Amino acid sequence: MVRTFQLRVSLKEETIEGILTKKAAKHVGADEKDIVVKVLRKSIDARKPRIYINYKLQVYINEKPSEIPEYVFDYKDVSKAKEVHIIGFGPAGMWAALRCLELGFKPIVLERGKNVKDRRRDLKAINQEHIVGEDSNYCFGEGGAGTYSDGKLYTRSIKRGDVRRIFESLVHHGATEQILIDAHPHIGTNKLPKIVQNIREAILSHGGEIHFDTRVVDFTLQNNKIKAIQLQNGIEMAVNRVILATGHSARDIYYLLHKKEIALEAKSFAMGVRVEHPQHIIDSIQYHCSGSRNELLPAASYSLVAQVKNRGVYSFCMCPGGFIVPAATAPGEVVVNGMSPSKRNNLYANSGIVVEINADEDLRKYEKHGVLKGLEFQKDLERLAFTAGGRTQAAPAQRMTDFVEGKLSADLNATSYQPGLKSVPMHSLLPKLIGSRLRGGFAAFGEKMKGYYTAEANIVGVESRTSSPVNIPRKENLEHPEIQGLFPCGEGGGYAGGIVSAAMDGERCAEAAIAGL
Repeated sequence: MVRTFQLRVSLKEETIEGILTKKAAKHVGADEKDIVVKVLRKSIDARKPRIYINYKLQVYINEKPSEIPEYVFDYKDVSKAKEVHIIGFGPAGMWAALRCLELGFKPIVLERGKNVKDRRRDLKAINQEHIVGEDSNYCFGEGGAGTYSDGKLYTRSIKRGDVRRIFESLVHHGATEQILIDAHPHIGTNKLPKIVQNIREAILSHGGEIHFDTRVVDFTLQNNKIKAIQLQNGIEMAVNRVILATGHSARDIYYLLHKKEIALEAKSFAMGVRVEHPQHIIDSIQYHCSGSRNELLPAASYSLVAQVKNRGVYSFCMCPGGFIVPAATAPGEVVVNGMSPSKRNNLYANSGIVVEINADEDLRKYEKHGVLKGLEFQKDLERLAFTAGGRTQAAPAQRMTDFVEGKLSADLNATSYQPGLKSVPMHSLLPKLIGSRLRGGFAAFGEKMKGYYTAEANIVGVESRTSSPVNIPRKENLEHPEIQGLFPCGEGGGYAGGIVSAAMDGERCAEAAIAGL
């Protein structure tokens, strides 16, 4: 017999060896020796001062769990198979390539950046020397922006594909099985590079191809069908099916498509700042404690949203125990993002706090740019941040309370951001449509989380790459409505928002591209 049910355990009980087996045996009325307990889900309930850990258990009574895996990844030798070209090797491109292997087609991946090992040197150059490589940075390179991020796997896109399948695929390639259990799973920036490397090796060992330092600069079209792609090194490659998975920061691709009069659409997005608190402040709010949090509890996170002047203001990519990193993709701009190691054990908590930008109503001054108006708005604010920060990768910043009160900060709090901060009047730097709503948002968040609104928090600018400001349209079969053989995919196409949703879209695009080959 198999029983599935919920149990909750206090923090004190959690320290008792075998507590789940003891509680489960009592719940089902069986001896401990006659049951096998499998944890399906684990979450923390910290809504009240007495904190519990909630478990969803599957208990096998007088029988053993099946050893047959639910998911099997059968990668075929595709060295002589028909080809599918994939531009970009972030989550969408990686899982598109893996799905090609399963379906018996040869993925040829073209990635503008470097492999994870070589990419680290370029990240060091950004942080320490303020040198931004246009093809190798926190956004471009093997694994895309996801490689050097928190590695959050939580997604609301449950209708877009099989979330569990992506989790199982990550475990297959080296992720811990804990991601199958945690309610809000993450991998960590220190663990992701090895998983990405394992995926690369799986693709290569089964006959696929991956070409790093290979930027696509043009497409050859004939009778509205994509026939070839041109590379930066002058090579031309004949193609039949192309999955375009270049990510939300590949602006040159948007410019190229626009120049060739291939249909694009302006898309609403969000921009704002990254807020950094000492982690102990967030812990004390969320866990109702003073001093250090209980050692059984992870670094606390938060999720906040408010409506201010008819626009959403919300937290984005919250990184407990993490770092703020420079995410620019070209010289002359400052962009910030966040990441966390697997243990989330840094001293700071950071999160994007961003304002919804309505593409139809908020960008009237940029209408001359047509469908690229959001992209140009992004660029202007990033250039402004670069100038305000001193024309290096140092970021403009202000204490949260000073920002709301409209005064320059005499000094700033310590930070995790390696290139450094410069005290700047962010209240006058940010456009009114963003700044005024952030001020209202911080006041609202301070009411929801007592202690959140504090002079001990810095706001750091600018958080501008939450999602693409451009949508590359596609039909029901996921093909571009005008260009046969071109399949816009993932975050760059406007169809995903994070590792898991991008991976699911990559699989779907691979299936669509292969149909009819």
